[in-house]
Amino acid sequence: MRHLSATKITTARPRLAFTLIELLVVISLIALLIGILLPALASARTAANATLCLSRMRQISIGYLIYAIDNKGIGVPGRMAKIGAKTDPANLYPVGNGMQYRPRWFIAMGASANFYAYKIPSTDPADDNTKTVDSDVFVCPQVPDRINNRNYAYGYNFQFLGNTRNKVSGSGPINFPVKVEFVQGSQTVLAADCLGTAAGKATTARTPYQVDGSKNVSALSNHGWALDPPRLTANSDYCDNDNRAPQHRSAPDERHLGAANISFVDGHGKRMTRKELGYTDNADGSVAANGGGGAHNRQFSGNGRDEDPPDIN
Repeated sequence: MRHLSATKITTARPRLAFTLIELLVVISLIALLIGILLPALASARTAANATLCLSRMRQISIGYLIYAIDNKGIGVPGRMAKIGAKTDPANLYPVGNGMQYRPRWFIAMGASANFYAYKIPSTDPADDNTKTVDSDVFVCPQVPDRINNRNYAYGYNFQFLGNTRNKVSGSGPINFPVKVEFVQGSQTVLAADCLGTAAGKATTARTPYQVDGSKNVSALSNHGWALDPPRLTANSDYCDNDNRAPQHRSAPDERHLGAANISFVDGHGKRMTRKELGYTDNADGSVAANGGGGAHNRQFSGNGRDEDPPDIN
């Protein structure tokens, strides 16, 4: 008969798997943490974009001043003047790394500032409203798709700082040249995040951005390179001279934490609401054009006074 010298002892192995309930608890905790962290991360990203955008706009304002130094104190026009037919060589302008057909303000300053909107400029009028910018300096990081040079992210205070469009009478440009030395730089808006003609539409009527240069007056940043001042008149110009009407006005885009980034003629920048700049909004979100509700042009006129925009007649 076999003798057992010791009692067999079984040791339980440690359990390696989670139960279904434990897995569900862990998944719930992870989902909760993501729900808490994502808004904070999104807010941080938005704040970072706002800061980067303002830094780029300051660079652009320095480019404006350098342009003026190189051009006998005259500020860059909103767009170079049209001379004769589109094919006239007089419509070609140097932009630092080549020649460009009637460059808009931010492209033209490259000739002096040495940062170029385009890697390869174009002398072809057919590229006029389709060409997109290449340099990060000219891109708003909050809306990086708004790079069409017509439907642009940043609008220029062209009515007071340089408008080469011809007067209705044919007697010359509406407001050009403008000497920078006569502009109160610390009080005068140079450029801002811009809604383009969508500003005059109710918030719910605005349509998506068109990067191909399409002329849709309800689209975000349509004709956005041109920023209208707060108070317009029956005899003033509008951002889009083909659609001169209150409902087609432009205005700043409050896309950075409920405000717009603004650069001033003296090179400084800050974040401001439309109301702080002198604009008034209608109940439907559209921006008023006729000056109702206390609208004023004090931060656009160049002299700190609430003046009418230059007359087109």
